[in-house]
Amino acid sequence: MSLRYFAPLVAAALATASTPALADEMFVGVYAHEVDTPFTLRVEEDGVDIAAGYRFEPVDGLRAIGRPAPYVIASVNTAGDTSFAGGGLSWTIGKGPVYVRPAIGIVVHDGDTHRYDTVTGKDRGLGSRVLFEPEIGIGYRLNERVSVEASWMHISHARLFDSDQNPGIDMIGLRLVFRTR
Repeated sequence: MSLRYFAPLVAAALATASTPALADEMFVGVYAHEVDTPFTLRVEEDGVDIAAGYRFEPVDGLRAIGRPAPYVIASVNTAGDTSFAGGGLSWTIGKGPVYVRPAIGIVVHDGDTHRYDTVTGKDRGLGSRVLFEPEIGIGYRLNERVSVEASWMHISHARLFDSDQNPGIDMIGLRLVFRTR
């Protein structure tokens, strides 16, 4: 899927969250793409990722699992490699200036689902168009409305579609978070 087909998907994901009266926070971040970690294998991609999204108010009806806040996210790779858009649930742990924000989501991406390494013959593709997107951020509240977060995002299918193939992609970067009210 080329960027020209993916751009409307990104726009749609952000448009569903574009009503400021409903949004609790908006965020924008810059990420190193395909960082080498123990959770991934190389998929041979480059570039920097620009990510943006909205986090909504925590949901009282989900109090049994800690009142998570739904979010939508879109991430565009500057080198034309894997970009994605989706949504999920996030939790904020900590009421002081420092907090931790774990999250889990589902995204749709435009990267290769199958890409074979010419040397090893192994499939380095992402294996599925739909992927899980766990993430964790450590944030610092600069004031009542602005925070900065160092965060890690990961996209993969968790070996659900192929037990021998799940390279995934890790991204590490910084986000600015703005409370909308």
